[in-house]
Amino acid sequence: MSRELWLLRHAKAERYDGMEDFDRSLKKRGKRNAKRIGEWLIEQDLVPSLVISSPAVRAIMTAKILCETIGFDLDSIKLEKRLYDEGLSRVKSVLVDVPPSASTVLVVGHNPELEDLLSFLVKPAELPDTNKLLPTAALVRLALPDDWTQLSAHCSTLLSVTYPKLLDQEDNIAID
Repeated sequence: MSRELWLLRHAKAERYDGMEDFDRSLKKRGKRNAKRIGEWLIEQDLVPSLVISSPAVRAIMTAKILCETIGFDLDSIKLEKRLYDEGLSRVKSVLVDVPPSASTVLVVGHNPELEDLLSFLVKPAELPDTNKLLPTAALVRLALPDDWTQLSAHCSTLLSVTYPKLLDQEDNIAID
């Protein structure tokens, strides 16, 4: 396994308050957490080769803040409508379309799809023992087989789970 998939749930968003779900923007805390995850990536010397984001406002804001923090070209962020409210099979179809040359891919999206994808790719015993796998702005790193066209259940290895609220407490889960 030489390719990595990173799953990032969008950061904390505003409540509905009469607006369309798609148009919800980030709260101040969400902006802070997206930046903090980006800072953590820099600290770990990690940079994705490709960033794919849901086009929903809160997801693209999360992607842009993180990418700006790590120095990733904002114009290179790929928007993918299949990452918004389309279910697990559509999210998996996004991965099928990722070029093999992309060795480290960051996907910014939503629950329940990202949690469903994580549960599909990772053996249950490897998943963190928590009531919510991907709270807002949580980042998961997975090692996957080189060929993403036929991803099977439990084919990945969980490398780490990073929660922004715990970054300064050193309580994140690293799998070695």
